Amino acid sequence: MDVTRLLGDAQKKKKVAEFGAGDTIKVHSRVTEGNKERIQVFEGIVTERKSGGLAEIFTVRRIAHGVGVERSFLIHSPRVEKIDVMRRGLVRRAKLYYLQDRVGSKATRIKEKK
Repeated sequence: MDVTRLLGDAQKKKKVAEFGAGDTIKVHSRVTEGNKERIQVFEGIVTERKSGGLAEIFTVRRIAHGVGVERSFLIHSPRVEKIDVMRRGLVRRAKLYYLQDRVGSKATRIKEKK
């Protein structure tokens, strides 16, 4: 057994929410401000999920005050408290880069899985 893989498996989270590109999720992440710590919620559409294992990353996009904001999170990071899946999206791509060019709520709408 590889030593790095053994150390990586020990740091992985036991339970990770099942989600993919196109899903609308809420990410509860810990934010440190000075000596205080609080939980900040970031809600948006998952545009991509890449890598694997301990270094797996997902990107969430949302519109805040008319400006598109993308934020990437490590799935197994201790800063990510929990992930709530709000809606399952029906998409045919693994990476939804085409959403970056679209503006408005109707243009960026994704059909929901029934």
